[in-house]
Amino acid sequence: MTRALLEVTDLTKTYALPGGGRQTAADGVGFTVPAGGSLGIVGESGSGKTTVARMLVGLVRPDRGGITVDGLPRADRTPRGRTARLARARQIQMVFQDPYVSLDPRLTAAQCLRSALRLHGRQEQLAAGLLDQVGLGAREAEALPRRLSGGQRQRLAIARALAVDPRILVLDEAVAALDVSIQAQILRLLDDIRRDTGVALVFVSHDLAVVQHITDEVIVMRRGRTVEQGPTRGVLTDPSDPYTRLLLASVPGEGWDPADAVAARAALA
Repeated sequence: MTRALLEVTDLTKTYALPGGGRQTAADGVGFTVPAGGSLGIVGESGSGKTTVARMLVGLVRPDRGGITVDGLPRADRTPRGRTARLARARQIQMVFQDPYVSLDPRLTAAQCLRSALRLHGRQEQLAAGLLDQVGLGAREAEALPRRLSGGQRQRLAIARALAVDPRILVLDEAVAALDVSIQAQILRLLDDIRRDTGVALVFVSHDLAVVQHITDEVIVMRRGRTVEQGPTRGVLTDPSDPYTRLLLASVPGEGWDPADAVAARAALA
């Protein structure tokens, strides 16, 4: 059996509501991902998938549950001390839907990568190789983020995450804002990077076609809970849960009938 690189157990998070009461964003979520593996987390808006992603990278603190990377517990709080913080960052990196979240608008693409490499004690000369790895050339290297296309900015965001030499990449709707042709390019890029480097991917998306293309395993979330989990091909071709069937029935395609989605929604209710 392949050893788990990332192991998540009983991950739970609730939020206080403005008018009183609490809302559960994640309730007992658990999964494992091996080195070089790829897991999809899918569900509608409000299902809790982004909350899980943010807990993985430490942007949200869980109320309960554990996260281990390579058998070592990931601290609930950002550790004190530069060395410990950098070591934590090398465990998991995140690529957001909006690349501007992680890119300094004042730095060119090459400067952005050199800054990340320098911070983590790696040779700045590696920047050229990282740019080449994500399909960016000399012209893009000297461009500011605002001068790059959406796809180029996302490639740069991926390169910056890889500059840290992470064990795991968490991608939160990382191709949702891109044209279909650019989505395909980014997905091929991620697949190549996973195969070449052994980095594990956690791909958060509402797009089942994207998840089916890029992931080995998938969990389906609804209202903070996992309703179905297993190999991607099996879950998305022969789902056992009515909610998964609803998600699939809602995807337009050849022979698609909107009435099927309406019927699936009614059956779920």
